[in-house]
Amino acid sequence: MKLSLPDFLTAGDRSEDRPDDRSEDRSEGRPATVRTRRGGPVLHVELHAPASGNAVTEAMLDELLDIVAVPDPEVRVLVLSGAGDDFCLGGDRTEFGQWLEEDPGGRGIRVAGEKARRVCEAISGGRAVTIARVQGKAVGAGFALALACDLRVGADTAAFRLPELALGLPTAWGGLLPRLIHEVGAARVRELILTGRAFGAAEAYELSVLQRVVPEAELDDAVAAWAKPVVRRPEAALRVTKALLNSYAAATRLADPSFLDAELMASVAAATRRSPAGGDRAGGSHS
Repeated sequence: MKLSLPDFLTAGDRSEDRPDDRSEDRSEGRPATVRTRRGGPVLHVELHAPASGNAVTEAMLDELLDIVAVPDPEVRVLVLSGAGDDFCLGGDRTEFGQWLEEDPGGRGIRVAGEKARRVCEAISGGRAVTIARVQGKAVGAGFALALACDLRVGADTAAFRLPELALGLPTAWGGLLPRLIHEVGAARVRELILTGRAFGAAEAYELSVLQRVVPEAELDDAVAAWAKPVVRRPEAALRVTKALLNSYAAATRLADPSFLDAELMASVAAATRRSPAGGDRAGGSHS
């Protein structure tokens, strides 16, 4: 995401409490899958579909885009969390299969994939410092959402997995792959993706997937310990510093073809569906 330096120098410094508990998608009249709560300059964004393990649907991506694509300039810290036992079990594979039924060429996957890229770019490249609060499992798309955050704290029982290859899909969602290679290193990422094995919080800390590990009961305290000093920093300096960190990180990448993620996912999914060996792999509940 391209950042404009003047934008960082023009925002105000207002931080009044503003409750914003979204429990219903007003435009559609259906329960929302994302809830927000505002406490001064800190915005808590919760993936709220616990019955499905907070599986990422197109509706959830739309709700996230409403929040992060046009951010509130008064928000300095955004905390991303998941309701229930797990942070996020990945993409909703039932919806994925429905898209392929409706259009075997993968148009629905392309549309959702582009939304995923925009969500993750807004989380990583936006003005606010973003914190992932991870409990339970973070799988596939859930892994990508957590990794898009600047700071990531996980429960000591948290677990991570990238199962896309076993499902007949490329690891191409939300710009995950270049970000993961930059944060972790190509050799370790290659092993995690090719084997698709799960790994726990201790290894996630070793790999810098997490920057802190605490007992689950202490997650909120750990988030607050990071947020408290951040909101005290001078606003312009904080935002320019985040822009610089993102810019220098991007400069170390020889290439970042994440804009092709949606096209790659759709093309491979369509090809896998046509293959006798992978005819039903788009079904199920989560990726």
